[in-house]
Amino acid sequence: MPQTLHRLSLLESIIGAVNLGAIVLDDNRSILLWNRWLERHSGWQADTVLGRDFFEVFPELQHKRIESAITQALRDNFQSLLSQSLHKAPFPLYQQAAAGSERRERMQQAVAVTPISLPGTPRHCLIQITDVTIAVGREKLLREQTMVLRSQTFSDGLTGVANRRHFDVAIDKEMRRARRSGSPLSLLMIDIDHFKDYNDQYGHQQGDTCLKQVAGALAAMLNRSGDVLARYGGEEFAAILPDTELSKALGLAEAIRKGVRALAIDNGQQDGAPRPITISIGVASHSAGAPLEMGQLIGAADRALYRAKDGGRNQVISNDSPPTPPA
Repeated sequence: MPQTLHRLSLLESIIGAVNLGAIVLDDNRSILLWNRWLERHSGWQADTVLGRDFFEVFPELQHKRIESAITQALRDNFQSLLSQSLHKAPFPLYQQAAAGSERRERMQQAVAVTPISLPGTPRHCLIQITDVTIAVGREKLLREQTMVLRSQTFSDGLTGVANRRHFDVAIDKEMRRARRSGSPLSLLMIDIDHFKDYNDQYGHQQGDTCLKQVAGALAAMLNRSGDVLARYGGEEFAAILPDTELSKALGLAEAIRKGVRALAIDNGQQDGAPRPITISIGVASHSAGAPLEMGQLIGAADRALYRAKDGGRNQVISNDSPPTPPA
């Protein structure tokens, strides 16, 4: 008998010392055990909850996942682990307030419900509650850092649009999709006219501002979810336009050209008249059902851009269209 009492005393001390919450329910869902960890984080002393119905103490948990888990443990001898992503903080348990602060943060929890079978007695169940606040915080921080790194990897640091690496990934993805579906795909190659003159006259800092203004205007006009605008290099941009035929791509390119000119960014004078920043655009399109190669599409857009630059700049050209005078 003394040995049995010693074992019970030792077990009680262990349950009181563990760094997790422990609740034992009998077959009527009455609380038989409430350890010191729960006293600290719930604010309820054991003598105020022992013998009470579990859902009298936690009425907000009735008809929730925890109730079905308790029923499965007592009736079916089935263990349950509550999904932490779906049940982040089911119990009203709180972190200890920081020194000098009255604010207490609700604890993020992992919950397990385990049946307990003892010879000659009705089935009981053990509810274990683990504080996972720190682990959840670390996971959130890692996700945020991953998103930042991904953004830095695939975004141009100056203009905020996609960078060349993002373009390479996106054009490959859209080429594959166009091959599978037989849908059209268009590409715009866009270059800022006389940008070297602008940099020489106003300096690189002002040149960076110009690049950001032009990128912002381009992005505002390429607002479909599938469109990708990328800084291709230097003062050159590229726009991938999925599900877009040549006629629509030419219309959009012309609207973009006019939109950038309307920014009225001063680039000095030409023949005594103000010369605003303008862009030249080369357009290439893949028609549904035709053979499609990435190098051919990019090469065609590049050649069209060269023709636009060589033909006087400030214009939109495709390989299927004749040069037009600057407007």
